Amino acid sequence: MNGQTYVTAFTNRYGVGPEGPINDFISRRGDRLLLADQIDLNAMAARYGAPLEVVYCPQITVQIERMRDWAEAARARSGYAGDFIYAYATKANFAEEVVRTAISSGAHYETSAAADVAIAHYLWQQGVLPSDRFIFCNGSKDHAYIAAIITLRHAGFTRVVPVIDDLDELETLLAMCREPLLLGVRERHAPADVDVNHPGGERFGLTPDEIARVVERLHHTPHRLVMYHAMVGSQIEDPERWNERLARSAEAYARLRQRAPSLWLFNFGGGMPTSAYSLDFRFDYAGFLERLMTMLAAVCDTHHIPQPTLVGEFGRYTVASHNVFIMEVGRVKCGQGAAPDWALLNGSLMVALPDSLIVPGQEFIILPLDGWNRPVRPVRLAGRLTCDSDDFFPRPGAPPLLLPEPYPGQKIAFFGVGAYQQMIAGRGGAHHCLTPEMRRIIIERDEDALVAREIAPQNLGQIMGLLGYARETLELPTPQHERMPAERRAPREPIRAPRPARRRNALRNAPPVRYGAERRGWGVRIRG
Repeated sequence: MNGQTYVTAFTNRYGVGPEGPINDFISRRGDRLLLADQIDLNAMAARYGAPLEVVYCPQITVQIERMRDWAEAARARSGYAGDFIYAYATKANFAEEVVRTAISSGAHYETSAAADVAIAHYLWQQGVLPSDRFIFCNGSKDHAYIAAIITLRHAGFTRVVPVIDDLDELETLLAMCREPLLLGVRERHAPADVDVNHPGGERFGLTPDEIARVVERLHHTPHRLVMYHAMVGSQIEDPERWNERLARSAEAYARLRQRAPSLWLFNFGGGMPTSAYSLDFRFDYAGFLERLMTMLAAVCDTHHIPQPTLVGEFGRYTVASHNVFIMEVGRVKCGQGAAPDWALLNGSLMVALPDSLIVPGQEFIILPLDGWNRPVRPVRLAGRLTCDSDDFFPRPGAPPLLLPEPYPGQKIAFFGVGAYQQMIAGRGGAHHCLTPEMRRIIIERDEDALVAREIAPQNLGQIMGLLGYARETLELPTPQHERMPAERRAPREPIRAPRPARRRNALRNAPPVRYGAERRGWGVRIRG
């Protein structure tokens, strides 16, 4: 590395200075790494140790508002007459605080299984999910999924939209439901149109002949076909290719609309890419939406039909960037020969980041919290809490990470972990090599304040209880040098009357951590 420091190599590689924004949700100020220019990750790690998960829910709101602003700008420039609907694909992250934040930020709801519908039903009953939002129900539907949809509709929720995935689903829905339904159809790609990078998606949806049979079946019934669902792929970063594929779907929509006048929603599906995985990421969101709207308007004009309301389903885009894992180097082992050194982390990568193992080419933004002035080195990261030879990153064939020369106690932040990682890993379960889940700090906005709650890491007794062992006999001793568990600390004085659990521990009342001229508490910048 020719004696370069990490900060010099990083600046040369990405063209950003050592101070200020690194991308649209990471910044560095005064040798401290910040999430959303608000959360001081160095301070969080100093206070809570590592491994640590930091969850910053206001970032979800930022993502939703940005996309809606881009859509509004695209409508203005293209003259598009239809509206725009933002739906959160809940399978990306089902955590209560995540779903609630997305809904409170204006998102509609997209489901993929019976449990999703049960959550939506509960949130509607609690007044969290308004009755004027749509619930789009995708995927293949077994009896439990269909029963959950029908129960929700019979309870009085009128804007649930089952998206028909096969004709038997349609017959079961019509036989079971006493109330009029709004329905959608999802197109099934022809073999020549299947995305080679997303081949599993080909199994979903209906052929053109099957869609025609749906239209015929709904004649003389109280049910209405309202949505056409066009799904191309996942994390699509080529807008021209994406619009080219959607143009074929737009033609199919237009022909169907001439036969089904109740049709008025064009769902271009998921696939919206996110900046959460790479500092090299570039995507013109507003430009993509403007081209999509311009194309749709032209197709509709040709076929003399109204311009539809656009629906987008956003999973990774919504939540990938809202949380961070912080891990600590426990040991450094020299690589053999010319191989890079191993930084052995006090955790497990394959448990915390399952996509790193199962998704080919999956990237994450990995940055050190400190040591930026140390010499830069190629490094391989590996989990220290498993005995699995696959527990390392980057994967075989990928170049090594460039990080400051590793040392025990070094803290490393993993960004882009808010979508799918804990859903695939199975939060709350027993994991590979019995690796415990890390401590979580969940930060939310409550009016003009940021408030947080702490969830303690799993202990051995909890894990053994899941496996059927006697919990009380299987606790490990606590080393003397480890800090006192959070539950033994003296509670802090709340600044307001007591709130539900998710609102406790008001951050702006915590002892401040001085940083320049600004006041910080618990690693959170408090303005004013």
